[in-house]
Amino acid sequence: MFFHFYCFIIFCCVHCHVALKDEESIPPIAMYFNTKGRYEEVNPYLRQDILAVNRSSLQPPSSQCREIHLTAIIRHGTRYPTAKTVRDMQQLHNIVLNNFTEEQSWLRETLTQWTMWYTEDMDGRLVQKGVEDLKHLAVRLSKLFPTIISEEKLRGGLIKFITSSKHRCVNSTLSFKAGLTEMWLFVHADVEFGHEVNDALMRFFDHCTRFVQEVDKNSSAVIEVDRFKQGLEMMRVQKKIAEHLGISSSLITYDLAEAAFLLCTYELAVKAVNSPWCLLFDEDNAKVMEYASDLREFWKRGYGHDINSKSSCILFHDLFSRLDKAQVTEVVSVQIGHADTLLPLLTLLGFFKDAVPLTSANYASQAQRSFRTSRMLPYAANFLLVLYDCGEEGIRLQPLLNEKPLTFPGLTDQQASMPLYEDVRKHYRFLLSGCDFEAECQLLRNPAEV
Repeated sequence: MFFHFYCFIIFCCVHCHVALKDEESIPPIAMYFNTKGRYEEVNPYLRQDILAVNRSSLQPPSSQCREIHLTAIIRHGTRYPTAKTVRDMQQLHNIVLNNFTEEQSWLRETLTQWTMWYTEDMDGRLVQKGVEDLKHLAVRLSKLFPTIISEEKLRGGLIKFITSSKHRCVNSTLSFKAGLTEMWLFVHADVEFGHEVNDALMRFFDHCTRFVQEVDKNSSAVIEVDRFKQGLEMMRVQKKIAEHLGISSSLITYDLAEAAFLLCTYELAVKAVNSPWCLLFDEDNAKVMEYASDLREFWKRGYGHDINSKSSCILFHDLFSRLDKAQVTEVVSVQIGHADTLLPLLTLLGFFKDAVPLTSANYASQAQRSFRTSRMLPYAANFLLVLYDCGEEGIRLQPLLNEKPLTFPGLTDQQASMPLYEDVRKHYRFLLSGCDFEAECQLLRNPAEV
């Protein structure tokens, strides 16, 4: 046992050392990486100590309060780019290699020395950093909630695991469990605990016919995104990239500008390096790329269309069902899915809603927007709902996103960050009595066909 404990301490120290080293390699634009950003950019203190927690942020209203249940809905860890993104990266790299002009560009010369190492068969698979994301998150959550994420509860079958069927989610689930078992020094044969694959819950968007037809496969649903891609702000970004490379601006389309930005993001996320691709973007241009991505998420998964959030009704009801039955069947529920799992649910609950919708025309006025996926949905993003038994003060519920307390929108109680659970149910009573997945997701018939 001492040997296992020694190995675990070495494991932790090695990764703390790597985190310190990484800080020197962080590009200045890393805070604008949208859903491709590292968790450490959302919580910068983790760069110094990847296992650091701040229990004071929980702030229960009285010393009588004790946590009795946790539901954690978690995005998978850091992954490789998809096959389509890799193809765009390869196309951009070929343009850099094969389009020479008389104009000299030291950056192009630098990028010609860069080796294209991404391959299509990587296709969104979890990387080693993604394994570590979930292992470290498991340890931190066990430190935040030691009475419910405990060895005793795990052995007793009171911690349940649900995952999307996608390999990156299944492997993230295994990594989260490994983080706990390695910390508690389990011998592999000592205890077995499984996980449930449930795409109806964790990939509800695939099963919502109305969402698929009206939004996901409907180009007109994202017309604002297309307008922004063709607008002046994006044209300036593309022109600047071409100038840096010393090539004709006609060669740089939006897709290739995005590929350059993604090369920058993936090099940091996967390899922890400040890539020369990042030098193609200054802060202003990075903000434009961030807004283009936020605009797409807003109209495809967020507040842009009502069905985006209503597609998550099944997860919403499952969540409140678990909270209602806290301590009866399970103490902790760990559910691992996608950014596309989290965002519709956060939207349904009313979080991060701005007074004015995001459009192609209001980029400048949305500089201080709440809807910013770089802060909301990095790799390993997590939405936590913690129930507390506060004795005479009743049962209270605290929401957290990425280990930071949230305030339920619309609740003005002095303790809005940890309101009475009964008040939360009252606040969402219309969704609780409605929000029927089958009804919401049924494809509406054209009146002319009736």
